[in-house]
Amino acid sequence: MRQIKATPNDATFPVSIAIVVSQFNQEITTGLKEGALKRLADCGVKEKDITLVEVPGAIEIPLVIKELAKTKRYEALIALGAIIRGETTHYDYVCQQVSYGCQRVALDFDLPVVFGVLTTENEAQALDRIGGNHGHKGADAADCALSMIAVLHQVRDL
Repeated sequence: MRQIKATPNDATFPVSIAIVVSQFNQEITTGLKEGALKRLADCGVKEKDITLVEVPGAIEIPLVIKELAKTKRYEALIALGAIIRGETTHYDYVCQQVSYGCQRVALDFDLPVVFGVLTTENEAQALDRIGGNHGHKGADAADCALSMIAVLHQVRDL
């Protein structure tokens, strides 16, 4: 039996990664961005191999992710944002559209698109996910991107 299971440390360097970060809920998204960049650096990804794009809000993430995918320069893309429930159903639509858009790019371009967009009920839950009680989702997104790069290299070499 052949088993493929990779960790971030299994990625072969250099790798080229792009990160798209929403500026909306900036305190939280800045934390996500900083956590992802730190983890990538800790894992050996050079700053020159990372492209960082900031967009106004979460709903803009999928279009930029798609444009980056079209360049064929990246082995993984990371989407970072924070969608916090408000008093209207707007939250539900935004979450669905951003999630669907990122997944569609991943499948259309055969490219890992890591969904590091927080979808929380309140700001406290979001803050807990940038170094609080629920870990650091920016760092987790970086780990996932590196793991997916390693997995896909192994699968494509079968």
